[in-house]
Amino acid sequence: MLSKHRSGTEPVQAKSPRDLRLLLVTIAAPVCLIAAGLLAWWAADSGPDGRAALSILAGVCALLFVIAVVDAAILLRRARR
Repeated sequence: MLSKHRSGTEPVQAKSPRDLRLLLVTIAAPVCLIAAGLLAWWAADSGPDGRAALSILAGVCALLFVIAVVDAAILLRRARR
């Protein structure tokens, strides 16, 4: 049961960072996906010296894309509740 008496220093009008996180995800996910694709394309066209580093960077960008999509799914699921 909720009490009208507040016990702590939390703000009266506290807001969830859900909207900001969703905005960041909608920006970060496409950027990471495009970066992963461009880096993979660059790695395919590069010589053997730079191929490994560019492939690793493309993999990191792809992983960040997956993390952003999972975060968006979690945020949207929590918003429906």
